[in-house]
Amino acid sequence: MAEGPLAGQVALVTGASTGIGLAVARGLAERGARVAGLARGADRLAEALAGFGGLAVPADVTDLAAVWAAVQRVTDELGPVDLLVNNAGLIDAAEVPVWEADPQQWWSVVESQLRGPFHLVQAVVPAMVARGSGRVVDLASGMSTRANPDYSAYSVGKAGQLRITESLAAAGVLAFDVAPGVVDTPMTRSMAMWEGFTDWTPADAVVELVAAIAAGRLDAWSGRFVRAGKDAVDTLAATTPTGTQRQVRLTPYGAGDPVA
Repeated sequence: MAEGPLAGQVALVTGASTGIGLAVARGLAERGARVAGLARGADRLAEALAGFGGLAVPADVTDLAAVWAAVQRVTDELGPVDLLVNNAGLIDAAEVPVWEADPQQWWSVVESQLRGPFHLVQAVVPAMVARGSGRVVDLASGMSTRANPDYSAYSVGKAGQLRITESLAAAGVLAFDVAPGVVDTPMTRSMAMWEGFTDWTPADAVVELVAAIAAGRLDAWSGRFVRAGKDAVDTLAATTPTGTQRQVRLTPYGAGDPVA
């Protein structure tokens, strides 16, 4: 029987074969969770998860049938999912303005960032609602809160994820946006904007936030944005946000703004 603060929990992490997804999957397993990882590449996924006993379930998150089959396998082999971490997603292939972007590649990025989490929510959340427990983490980004002229598809996809998270929270599901900061991963290394960058956010900071959410320490932050490497878990746990704090909203132009 696994021991640790998350013992007894089942966690499902997408994009788990590399980068942040792999770090989160490993970190949750080290804390006692039974972990399943999804990714498209079966061999790389199996090799990545073998080191800590994770269940490798190859699936393309943009394929609804594949997602349903994957979640069924996780449930059959590990049990009902207590924590869903939506991490999988693509990035713009070139730093160009939206009118110069390759249409097919642009849309594939948006699709990965939106269709993927949507499919996982469809397959996982109904069982959470039925038993009255469970949490969802969507990997957010600073680009979900502000425009970036060279990464328009990624910005659009991540902004949409904020609304998925808020929709879940508004319906009574515990759901959180966790921005990882700039973690040293193959994806960030491929982005020209981070060339020469050295002030990386430790992957352990992301794991710490996700683990605190899984343990129920940050439930007051459901439907809101938290940032690894900036937000301290103890500070968040001791703070109860109100109103629209840490949510993306229009800023009124003044007291008489009729849209406010």
